[in-house]
Amino acid sequence: MDEIKRSHVGKRLSEVALYQGVVYLAGQVASDPTQDMAGQTRQVLADVDRLLGEHHSDKTCILQCLVYISDMSQFAEMNAVWDAWVVAGRTPPRATVQAQLASPQKLIEVVVTAAVRS
Repeated sequence: MDEIKRSHVGKRLSEVALYQGVVYLAGQVASDPTQDMAGQTRQVLADVDRLLGEHHSDKTCILQCLVYISDMSQFAEMNAVWDAWVVAGRTPPRATVQAQLASPQKLIEVVVTAAVRS
């Protein structure tokens, strides 16, 4: 049986788990919550890029993406950043829902599951 590997392990959660060629990211939120939706989305997607890159994957290998935003009135602003980030023809399956996030300053949280590049 393959071993589950974890990285960026903290007291409450691990940022990443790897199992059988799949990378599971914890929900990513902006490090600077003073930014608007576009700024927070850019920060979150940069963290997704960094974490996937550390684990031999990238945004073209995303198997599923769950996007939680605090206010659907900011959906278009988030999508503008998303559309500039994704690779045409390699867009991942995605769901976007409005949710009350853990902190009122956080506008977006993104959860990613991706394949490891072979």
